[in-house]
Amino acid sequence: MTEPREVVERQLAAYNSHDIDAFVATYAEDVTVQRADGSLLQGRRALRDRYAGQFAEGRCRAEIVGRLTEGDWVVDHEIAHGLADEPVRVLVAYRVRDGLIDRVDFLG
Repeated sequence: MTEPREVVERQLAAYNSHDIDAFVATYAEDVTVQRADGSLLQGRRALRDRYAGQFAEGRCRAEIVGRLTEGDWVVDHEIAHGLADEPVRVLVAYRVRDGLIDRVDFLG
């Protein structure tokens, strides 16, 4: 079985290389993403739709400055580049079940 940390690392590599297919493949079909603004993304299709534009523009990159893991959860302290004029610091919690990310919570 794949460790949660490995799944999240694959997701990060796909994000940073702007590979939408590899990125979406790390998520469960029914993934739920709670965004920092309170909105929700439900499912792989919504995830693909949300990220396709920024991946096509090649303007996003995330840098991990800290990572905690416990059981099914991986919590990354990230610095996101290319989404705003200045880098954005954020905490992101990923839950991995059956080798796929099924829940994401942006914490700030």
